[in-house]
Amino acid sequence: MNLSQFRQRGPFEWELPASGRMRVPGVIFASQALVEAMDDKVGEQVANVASLPGIVEASYAMPDAHWGYGFPIGGVAAFDAEEGGVVSAGGVGFDISCGVRSLHTGLGLADLAALKTRLADVLYRRIPAGLGSTGALRLRPQEMNAMLRGGAKWAVEEGFGSEADLARIEESGCMAGADPSAVSEQAKKRQRDEMGTLGSGNHYLEVQVVDALFDAMAAQAYGLAEGDVLVTIHCGSRGMGHQIGTDYLRAMVIAAAQAGIALPDRELACAPLKSELGQRYLGAMRAAINCALANRQILTQLAREAFAELFPGIAMPLLYDVSHNTCKEERHLVGGRHRRLFVHRKGATRAFAAGHAELPAEYRQVGQPVLIGGSMGTSSWVLAGAGGDEERAFASACHGAGRAMSRHEALRRWQGRAVVDELAGRGVLIRSPSLRGVAEEAPLAYKDVGAVVEAAEQAGLARRVARLRPLVCIKG
Repeated sequence: MNLSQFRQRGPFEWELPASGRMRVPGVIFASQALVEAMDDKVGEQVANVASLPGIVEASYAMPDAHWGYGFPIGGVAAFDAEEGGVVSAGGVGFDISCGVRSLHTGLGLADLAALKTRLADVLYRRIPAGLGSTGALRLRPQEMNAMLRGGAKWAVEEGFGSEADLARIEESGCMAGADPSAVSEQAKKRQRDEMGTLGSGNHYLEVQVVDALFDAMAAQAYGLAEGDVLVTIHCGSRGMGHQIGTDYLRAMVIAAAQAGIALPDRELACAPLKSELGQRYLGAMRAAINCALANRQILTQLAREAFAELFPGIAMPLLYDVSHNTCKEERHLVGGRHRRLFVHRKGATRAFAAGHAELPAEYRQVGQPVLIGGSMGTSSWVLAGAGGDEERAFASACHGAGRAMSRHEALRRWQGRAVVDELAGRGVLIRSPSLRGVAEEAPLAYKDVGAVVEAAEQAGLARRVARLRPLVCIKG
């Protein structure tokens, strides 16, 4: 990216001053090397978001930012409904509530030594993955609506997991304000057979080992020690979220014009928060959040059952579950006063600091766990929310490494079988229904996740707690 238009506010903070139609400045949190490696389109999209009505403070981008649909992936923006603020389907994304959850296993590396290959095979047999994958559940209309209202709470009531899980999920496992009637029949049809599935793309279930600690106090609060084996699940709302995004983007293009909103990019289609369409989208989006929470809850139970085949009696308590790709109504301190804002996080993670009332009691002294996914052969990370009263970007942080190249370019450079074999040589077992998908998600197709999380820490977004090394990856 050309930095000539940016003003450096600190070693890891770059400001694009408001100009033209921008109502607020743009801010990118990243090292100089990460910013320079970003496509110029990221800066353009940050500026475009800054032009939307009712935006508050700034249009932000995280260290893993890259070009996306309307908003950059890694984009964060908050809007005030009382000042004409809007909600944008492109600012949430198509895979609504795509997110990450991590589970403790109580195992160490030695426990897996003789069973690693068998575990990979059992997980692959039990976890539906890949494009068009379907699960054992087939939801009837009444069950579908109950799931969309209840989220992970519904899944627990149906026998997937326990009440103890809910305390360690954002929104306690159920997003309030969901409106199943705002979800189209086509969206419901697409999701009918997809509950308890990983899907494709960069979604995965991974067995990992903690190989380094950086914050002893937070690690203790999270129950992490070097050598611990964890399971991490990365997936979202599958076909439902995509269909909701498609449905409402079409309507928002028309609504924006009717509301007199001049869009710098059609992909930024939006609706006033106080409009009927804006409220319907929020209801549908919240239903999709519940869909994603229920989906990860079902996958959690499938993973527990797979481990129990090899480790009878194993307990796998939840560490935490965080969502990306959401718009959430939150209270934030802006200009010395608390304001009710609608925070869009697209490819970004909520990162509440220590003391926040919404955090589980056991995490309140150290801050919210922020789960950062890697890409097959690369490390994943556990961070902790930082900032306190000086919260940055509305208490948000990065969500992963961020792509360094397109899937098309990755396919041109790598073959899936070669990637699988190379990773096996490094002790990482890959199981996937699609070698093409493996090539598209090759580790080097992504930025250096270590550099991304270091930038997040240096920028004051979150602090590093633990690094996780992959052992087994079930790839969608």
